[in-house]
Amino acid sequence: MTPGARVQAAIEVLDLVIAAARANGAPADRLISDWFRTRRFAGSKDRRAVRELTYRAIRACGEVPETGRAAMLRVATDDPELSALFDGSGHAPAIIVAGEPVAEAGIAPHWLVDRFAASGVSEADATTLLDRAPLDIRVNTLKAGPLDMPEGGERSVAVHGWRYPPETRIEQSEAYLQGAIEVQDTGSQLTCEVVAAQPGETVIDLCAGAGGKTLALAAAMENTGTLIAADADRTRLSRLAPRAERAGATGIETVLLNPNKEMQALQRFAGAADAVLVDAPCSGTGTWRRNPEARWRLTEAQLARYAAIQSRLLDVAAELVRPGGRLVFVTCSLLDEEGADQAVGFLRRHADWRAEMPVLPAGTPRGEGLRLSPWHGGTDGFFVARFHRL
Repeated sequence: MTPGARVQAAIEVLDLVIAAARANGAPADRLISDWFRTRRFAGSKDRRAVRELTYRAIRACGEVPETGRAAMLRVATDDPELSALFDGSGHAPAIIVAGEPVAEAGIAPHWLVDRFAASGVSEADATTLLDRAPLDIRVNTLKAGPLDMPEGGERSVAVHGWRYPPETRIEQSEAYLQGAIEVQDTGSQLTCEVVAAQPGETVIDLCAGAGGKTLALAAAMENTGTLIAADADRTRLSRLAPRAERAGATGIETVLLNPNKEMQALQRFAGAADAVLVDAPCSGTGTWRRNPEARWRLTEAQLARYAAIQSRLLDVAAELVRPGGRLVFVTCSLLDEEGADQAVGFLRRHADWRAEMPVLPAGTPRGEGLRLSPWHGGTDGFFVARFHRL
């Protein structure tokens, strides 16, 4: 493909990404893969270039662009070399016409920028959400013996964490193939450390999803005790079993939940758990480095629904914890509606609970919990709070 053809290809992919964002369709990475699947003529360098152009345009536009061309023109506005490729030759994009639509630059849609400001996130800080994220891994302590770590990494602030450049192909390493390491953001690892799961305890991962945090808890518990991975999404929960087998994590019990009727499936654990982790569904505003188009998908109505779900799940979790036990609330969000405000609301509703400020090597206090972020510690954005039942 010529350089101009690569730009036109990125414009076509961006049209798909924009349409999917408006319709809550497939994520950008899947759309890019599908686009190339029917275009065998494109080589590896072409694929890499188109992908980079696509994500460059996504990161450059705050509001949802009108078209893929408008998104790419936003990038070309500040890049004369890219602008010159709009020459109409061959498969290149058409010549730029004065006055044609150019997407608006920005961090996010205006309403979200306002919510960030209200949550103590400055514009300068928020811009780091559009950087590329590093590749973080967790050493799996369930795999005994010396570990030959892949080259190019360095220790992170997580107890068992390492960090690599974003382009590292860690899945091809021997350590990964043997299950000795797991891909997991440093912030995610730190939130698991807040749980402080111990061997022999009864621990419930209430929103386990595909089980990334469950596996970290299993390692901390040394495959002893009772570990429950619960979720309402059957498909995501089904991915845990093969991951657990690869990691050597045994004794994990999966529980499929019925939304709004979670206690029906968990009644046998009422008042019995030493610890419950609530990694609640949320807006994902802290993960934009990995999914930058997600900021085009979120609406105020969706944010309100997430906040309501989080409050309800916190109340469910409270029923599961024994006196003297602990509850850890986590969201990958930087908005107070899904963080500090949730912690305050929980304590107001439950007089027999107290907050315990997490102690971590990263993050800054936010209300009754900690905020982890790209600009303080280089992690994804998280809010984490820990509560103790009297």
